[in-house]
Amino acid sequence: MKIGIISDTHDDIENVRKAIEIFNKKDVQYVIHAGDYVFPGIVLEFKRLNAKLIGVLGNNDGEKGLLLKAFLEIGGELKGELGEIHVDDIKIGIYHGTSTEIKKRLIESGRYSIIVCGHTHKREPPGVEKGTFHKDTSTLVLNPGVGHKKTESLAEAFVEGGVIILDTESTEYNYIDLP
Repeated sequence: MKIGIISDTHDDIENVRKAIEIFNKKDVQYVIHAGDYVFPGIVLEFKRLNAKLIGVLGNNDGEKGLLLKAFLEIGGELKGELGEIHVDDIKIGIYHGTSTEIKKRLIESGRYSIIVCGHTHKREPPGVEKGTFHKDTSTLVLNPGVGHKKTESLAEAFVEGGVIILDTESTEYNYIDLP
């Protein structure tokens, strides 16, 4: 099964539409969004997605009630601040990543084969374009970086990111850049 991963879209409708195109072309069955939608209208864009959207809340998601309403309207699942899904005997934890201590504890717990997160706007694992995972080894952390379009800033907050396609059958994952 193929799973799309995105995070930190920060109200960028244009990049969300590009990501949805990628997910539909790659024929994913689920898309995991690791939070920071910022605006509920971003969730409604996923009506165009030919898969189910599953998400968690990020630190910039203040309109929780309206985000939940948008998820319900499109048939998605908003799991709160921490979620998990089980696919092909793989347990995937989903956490935005706001607290490094909580993220560390989730990784060390051994509960998940994969932790999907965001928040840092940096890809994890760093410097890796594609790779494989093994269900029986240590927890793999997948962070697609920022889903918002890349822009110059002194803080370099929006320079690294895109989406990830995770294939649970081949155990491969690939990063795909967004503009």
